[in-house]
Amino acid sequence: MQKLTNKEEEVMKILWRLKKAFVKEIRAEFKKDKPHYNTLSTIVRNLEDKKYVSYEAFGNTHRYYPLVSKEAYRKRYINATIADYYDNSFKNLVSHFAKEEKISVKELKEIIDLIEKTK
Repeated sequence: MQKLTNKEEEVMKILWRLKKAFVKEIRAEFKKDKPHYNTLSTIVRNLEDKKYVSYEAFGNTHRYYPLVSKEAYRKRYINATIADYYDNSFKNLVSHFAKEEKISVKELKEIIDLIEKTK
């Protein structure tokens, strides 16, 4: 599974949400900085080449759908991020968020409770 560019990820997020969509429907989901139709079509074809999406043909047009689930992509790349930036340590990841005050003590306690319940 190849890493996606930021634009490719943005398109995949739209497809994960819509389940199936034509390029014009994907384009309509962009709130700002809508890519040109041809540019977006190229991005979708790149996703097809990378085996992230496939399509159903309707004459000359295609309706695209994801082949890779959001969960599978997230699992693959969150693990890569933790390996690359946090020395393969979930503790380092959580510590980072605690130091940046992005996670509260209450949330940390909830995580501990969740871990204890799964044992």
